[in-house]
Amino acid sequence: MFKNMLALIPSERPVQPVVDGSISLAAACSAYISALAIGYESTNIPIAAVVSPTTPMVFEEERLRAMERAENAINAFESEVTKTGLAYTCRTISAIPANAISFAAAAARLHDLTIVSQPDFERSTFDNDLSTEILFQSGGPVLFMPYTFRGPLSPRRIGICWDGSRLASRALRDAMPLLKNAEAITIATIDNSATISDEASPERLVQQLARTALSAKIVKVCAQHSEIQPTLLSVAADQRLDLLVMGGYGHSRFQERLLGGVTREMLQCMPLPTLMSH
Repeated sequence: MFKNMLALIPSERPVQPVVDGSISLAAACSAYISALAIGYESTNIPIAAVVSPTTPMVFEEERLRAMERAENAINAFESEVTKTGLAYTCRTISAIPANAISFAAAAARLHDLTIVSQPDFERSTFDNDLSTEILFQSGGPVLFMPYTFRGPLSPRRIGICWDGSRLASRALRDAMPLLKNAEAITIATIDNSATISDEASPERLVQQLARTALSAKIVKVCAQHSEIQPTLLSVAADQRLDLLVMGGYGHSRFQERLLGGVTREMLQCMPLPTLMSH
């Protein structure tokens, strides 16, 4: 079971999805929850200000604004978590984006699960970069909360996106604490037998889960690569899933590499909470 969770509370985007999801899941798991809000210090300081005698003041004002955003975000979390009786800690920092990534990733590596907001690629905000970078740098599972999400998170009907790959396997293992309490498990797989070894087939996965007293059913669908994401979401709707589990494909943007196609599409259009592992 997840016993130590990290909630990354966005400072430049709505906080409620992460607040609601993290608190309700921590309560269901009787987990300790650490909340971290980061105020991002802009590095776009005008040249005139940099060479001015007032330069220290300019940077200090930017730091104070960043800290104010972080404190507002963490206050929203704390006002809700104090009603629950959960054990928790709250932290706020301000940092330039690169340092913020390093700090948050290091913190995530000491927790069982990190909860973040779904990126909004239509908006330019560093909260988007933080969410995706944590997926690649945390070394553990990341739960993405849709920015439309409200209310408690109770993952009882869980879907596993299965292609027999290393990343799908990692996500499956990371999600086991939630799968053990699921009422229904659906294995969603693209019906292309040429891409999945018999040893890692959905049928073999059902057998393996049964050995741990978990019952699962297989839903096979046909889709071209460009249709995988909407097809998986269609399965989620048909099966009335409240959580998806999938491998997170791609590489760090800060290393000048990109998200995998299906991963990026899922992050762009995410109607339900999704646990990803890389």
